[in-house]
Amino acid sequence: MDKDIKINDRSGANKLRRLKAALIIGNALIILLSITFVSVLAVKKTDKVLKNKVSTMATSLNVQMKLNLESYLSRMETIATLAFGAEEAYTYDATSPDNDQFEAINTEKIISDKLFSLCIMENFVDYGIVYRNNRTVGKISNGTKNLFGDHIFDDLSAMITRTHAHDGWATGYNDDFTRIYYVKKIHDNAILVISFYGSELGKVFDNPETMTGMDVRLTDNNYNVIYSSQREEVGKVLQDDIRSRAEGKNSMTFMDDQYLITVNNSGEHWYVICSVPTKMILNEKNDMELYILMVALAASVIAILLGIELSLHITAPVTNVVSTLDSKAHKDLLTGLLNKRSFEETAGSALSSSLSLSPRAIILLDLDNFKGVNDTLGHSYGDKVLENVGEILRRTFSDEDYLGRIGGDEFAVFLNSAPKNKDIREYVTEKCDQLCEEFRNNYTGSDGSYKISGSIGVTLFPADGREYPELYSKADTALYHSKKVGKDTYTFYSEQLEGEAEKK
Repeated sequence: MDKDIKINDRSGANKLRRLKAALIIGNALIILLSITFVSVLAVKKTDKVLKNKVSTMATSLNVQMKLNLESYLSRMETIATLAFGAEEAYTYDATSPDNDQFEAINTEKIISDKLFSLCIMENFVDYGIVYRNNRTVGKISNGTKNLFGDHIFDDLSAMITRTHAHDGWATGYNDDFTRIYYVKKIHDNAILVISFYGSELGKVFDNPETMTGMDVRLTDNNYNVIYSSQREEVGKVLQDDIRSRAEGKNSMTFMDDQYLITVNNSGEHWYVICSVPTKMILNEKNDMELYILMVALAASVIAILLGIELSLHITAPVTNVVSTLDSKAHKDLLTGLLNKRSFEETAGSALSSSLSLSPRAIILLDLDNFKGVNDTLGHSYGDKVLENVGEILRRTFSDEDYLGRIGGDEFAVFLNSAPKNKDIREYVTEKCDQLCEEFRNNYTGSDGSYKISGSIGVTLFPADGREYPELYSKADTALYHSKKVGKDTYTFYSEQLEGEAEKK
């Protein structure tokens, strides 16, 4: 009997131990399943949020680059039309058999002087006129003459694709994609030609740093690479794995297991194509997923609470990443000022939502001689100059004003407030004097040959207009006048300047 009791006791103890073990194992399984379920949900949610946010940011960046490109090409077209400021440029015909030799030489000198004065505005390879007899006036490089040979007029004329404007853009002549050409018809026997190296577009696509690992490309409609952040791709056909995803799309954002790709047609049968490997986007998420799984394996009774904490922890880096990307998409990375698009939106919104007619102003500033500084003292020095310009603007204007970098060496200020006891024009004059003085006292090359100054254009609200596009255009007209009269000065907009703007 005692033996039976002991056996029964032992048997009961074993059952109790088995029950405890079953409860522990069951509880552990429930906890592990719960934390795994929560972790999987958190990972999927994070994955979805991250992909959506990054896709949206990539789309926004691509659109910004497209707008920058179109703005740049439009600027080149504007500079080209300045050549028509000289009457001889569009009336003279070098092919005419009635030309007097002496008069022809003088006329061509007048045209050349005009073209050379405009050529220095940008880093042009060519800025000149080609006649049907292949005679050229202005700056037509030997490289271009050798490339086109005796067919220079006919082949350049073939680049005119926009019949309504009698002009066109082209590249890839004889498979040479290093140069981009703009051609405009002057008359039946003459065309105006400007060209520049495709590498100059680097200042147009200046925003890829906002997304690590992003490659930015500009291709023609056959997907030949005109510009790429990977320089060795220029002149080649877009790599197959990118092309197969982008081909036939005018506007698209696409993401799969290999790439995030955005495409936008620029309107010139060219495409801005951005790509970034998906694994680079998801690296942080994958690291966090591994961390969650490791914590889940070691979890105990408090695993569910840890899972909640980890869920919060996993979303924090994503929020920081998105916040950083958003900030960079709105800020100029070098100066910390608003970029062109954000400045336009901010100033435009402030004007359209204003319920009062309190005086305000838009001030445009363009650095004089900046290209010479870059070429002589180096781009690192040039970057420091641009950074310091941002600091000068911050010192000069209040926190209520909006400051922006709207181009390579172009800046803008939306003066949002002025002292109530001071006339707005007087107040802006003081600020412009202060800016000019800052530049006069600052930058000179080691040999004193390059002095950076600022040319400024000003327009006032509501006296000169009430909408941002109108005010900006008039400020640009005033800026052009400052450049024309010798730089290192400022000009307030007036109706008398419109004549100059039309010639511009």
